[in-house]
Amino acid sequence: MSPDTDPSGAAAVASRLKDAMANGVLSFPLTAFHDDGSLDPDGFRAYVAAQLATGPGAVFPACGTGEFFSLDEEEYRQVVTITAEESAGRVPVVAGTGYGWAQAARFARIAEEAGADALLVLPHYLVTAPQDGLVAQVEAIAARTRLPLVAYQRGQVAYTADALKRIAALPNVIGLKDGHSDLDRLLRLTLAAPEDFLFFNGAATAEIQARAYATVGVPAYSSAVHAFAPEIANAFFAALRDGAGDTVDALLRGFYIPLVELRDRVPGYAVSLVKAAARLRGRPVGPVRAPLTDPSARDLADLEALLTTGLDLVGAAL
Repeated sequence: MSPDTDPSGAAAVASRLKDAMANGVLSFPLTAFHDDGSLDPDGFRAYVAAQLATGPGAVFPACGTGEFFSLDEEEYRQVVTITAEESAGRVPVVAGTGYGWAQAARFARIAEEAGADALLVLPHYLVTAPQDGLVAQVEAIAARTRLPLVAYQRGQVAYTADALKRIAALPNVIGLKDGHSDLDRLLRLTLAAPEDFLFFNGAATAEIQARAYATVGVPAYSSAVHAFAPEIANAFFAALRDGAGDTVDALLRGFYIPLVELRDRVPGYAVSLVKAAARLRGRPVGPVRAPLTDPSARDLADLEALLTTGLDLVGAAL
């Protein structure tokens, strides 16, 4: 049986997220593991508390940066529960869910029980599907949870304007995160969506494309850099918001573009480098889980130098 949805509740969460996206960086916390690969709940709690202390607009546990794909259901429950407890209602908590709709619905139930405010629907597993199938996937998840949903298009998931209209008509689908960086397609989607529908930039190292996304009406973005250097992420966000173009350009040239070049050296570094950088900052997040691998000694040294440069740039701009 489908759970009852509450359109007014979804609207309230959407309103909170809209304010959050306008006023702060969106935090995607890393999941902490011990050296043997087991979950480290205490390390994760300490890490999330530190992240929340930096003033993010919202927090998204167990998503791509949080290695959702490597968590079992009990680990997922702990990660979302700890995040909700540490947030204590101060900011929205949007948990990841994914795989096929049946498994996604299981994670959705756990997230609901654990205190999440909404769900980010990650791309489904492996197969390429037609638009009717992409819509049916979201419909099936939406019918099995009371939580509002934000769809995520990336990889094999890319909605047409017609498909977006169909999922946006569902009472508990409130937004779309875009990871394709196809601005022509994205503009068409924003024009097709209801006026109050939420959009945000979910490209890897989203700051690189933040100004371009803003030109099609999508100024909000997620920040992997916030996971290890909230000082840099917050400084960039403030400079972009305040029109401080010189600071934006300096951070792009000196930190963000070199970070992307380092990230592109090895598949999986979009998460592995972030986690390594957090360890360099003294955060108790541990290693990545297979199939990801930790950075090489050479890449770790380059990362440490780049991190120093980024923090120096922020210090100079203050």
